[in-house]
This record gives sequence, structure tokens and C-alpha cells, in this order.
Amino acid sequence: MVFAACKKSDEVKIDHTNSETPADTIVQKDTVVSTEVISEEAPIAEVKSEAKQEEKVTNPKEIKAEIPKDVKVEYASFGDKIASDKALTKEQMLKKYASLKKGDTVAVKFKSRIKDVCKKKGCWMKMDLAESKESFVRFKDYGFFVPLNADNSEAIVSGRAFLDVISVDELKHYAKDGGKSEEEIAKIKEPKVTYAFQADGVLIQK
Repeated sequence: MVFAACKKSDEVKIDHTNSETPADTIVQKDTVVSTEVISEEAPIAEVKSEAKQEEKVTNPKEIKAEIPKDVKVEYASFGDKIASDKALTKEQMLKKYASLKKGDTVAVKFKSRIKDVCKKKGCWMKMDLAESKESFVRFKDYGFFVPLNADNSEAIVSGRAFLDVISVDELKHYAKDGGKSEEEIAKIKEPKVTYAFQADGVLIQK
């Protein structure tokens, strides 16, 4: 009887009904840990992706490829050969003329737009200056001429600038060569002080 009681008591102690609970707890803990790892890694992946995109946008090679190359301006040359650099602007040229007195001559080079050209031979042209002024350009010793259709072209002239008084007869002659009407020519009754220029070389943009 005593022996049987001891055996029964041992069976009660070895009860496995509660041994499954810790196992359930471990599974839940693992699930939580797994969720935390995913939530931490996702932002890191996004940051790396954004960094790569930013690096791609600011790639110096790509920026360099987008910069257009300088376009070289080509000129047709007339008279003496001259360089296209270091030419005054039309505003600077007008100031140069304003500083001259009658009888003064200055060697200079300037760049501007051709307003008008002799329609018979191309033996003179008018160059645009600032403030609605113009420079009357003739060519040294009539040694060369410019195209009759050079109106509104960009040009560079090199030579001598001076003040000149053009007589009524000369003004009418130039007006006729410029294609002015008889009515317009008849209105010329006084000599005109002009910003004259004798060019030894001309460049006209192609």
C-alpha cells in the first residue's frame, strides 16, 4: 500500500500540461522580433535608393553633356584682312565720335548692324550706332565693294573714323544710289555733318 502511494505521488509531479505554454511564448516573441527587423530595414533601403537617384542627377559627366558647345561665327572678308576680336560696340563707337572735333581722325574697329548699302555698286554702307545715329562708311580708295544685299547683316569695320560735312549734291547722289524716291531726294536742301568712316577692311557675318 505504501509503495503504491509513492508511485502515484510521482506521477502527479511529472505533469506536462503546462510545459506547452513557454513554447507558445517563444513563437510570439520570434514573430515580434521579425516584425521589428523588417520595419528598420525598409527606411534604410529607401534612403539608399534616394541617394543613388541624387547621385545620378548630379553626375558631372551628365551635366557636362548638357552644356552646348560655342558656335563659331563665320565672316566673309572684304578689303584688307582683319581680326574679328577687340571691336568696339555701337555704343562705344558713338562715344568715340562724340569726343572728336572736325579735323580729328582716329584709327578704330567697331561692330554693328548694316542699315543700308549702295544698291548700284556696294561702294558705301551705313552702320547702326546707338541713339538712332549712324556711321557712313566708305571704302579706302574704292578698292573693294560689299554685297548689295548686305542690309541688316552684322559687320565689323576697321579703319579711320572722323567727322565729315557732306554737301547737298553728295547727299542727293547717295540718296539716289540708296534707292530713294525723287520726292525724298528733293527734300535734301542742307549739308549734313556725318559720323564718317573710311574702312580698309570689312567682315560681314555669313
